[in-house]
Amino acid sequence: MDLLGQLVNFFSGYGYLAVFGVLILCGLGLPVPEDITLVAGGVISALGNTNVHLMFLIGMIGVLIGDSFVFLLGKFQGEKLLKLKFISKVFTNERYNLVQEKFEKYGKWVIFMARFMPGLRMPIYFTAGLSAKVSFLRFFVTDFLASIISVPVWIYLGYYFANNFTKLMELVHNGQIFFISIVGVILVFFLVKYLLNRGK
Repeated sequence: MDLLGQLVNFFSGYGYLAVFGVLILCGLGLPVPEDITLVAGGVISALGNTNVHLMFLIGMIGVLIGDSFVFLLGKFQGEKLLKLKFISKVFTNERYNLVQEKFEKYGKWVIFMARFMPGLRMPIYFTAGLSAKVSFLRFFVTDFLASIISVPVWIYLGYYFANNFTKLMELVHNGQIFFISIVGVILVFFLVKYLLNRGK
């Protein structure tokens, strides 16, 4: 059984609490795609196990708590955690300096775009907290604005296409490409803007 089917089976038994818990763990680095988790939440709502609108609210809260925890972990325990061997292998000096450079150039847009970049989300949020360049309020508001775009897309996609898993996974894949394309366009825009300002 594929991951979506496994999550649907698991969530069907435990409802909102299971979706909420997995989303928080996703924020902490659980190797389960957040988008598939949200889609599964929408599917179990279509099956009558939960209310889809309440699932959207649970999804938003779970995503924001998970993201905020990572940011605050970086802010208050970042220096200590970087001394741990397995952490330092992930958060290398090169990666930290690269993210710092991005914050200098693009500010809060780095946080906004990170929501649509699976795999980079956690390192960016952790580094944002560690860098002390972004206040928690600014981080939370920016993350909320990004989440209010992505979370309902995945929840309602799962809800409306629950009866056709093949089509659903095709739409999820296309949705991932769409979000990545949007991020790419935004990055190119800021790069061009930076180069033009540099040439003045």
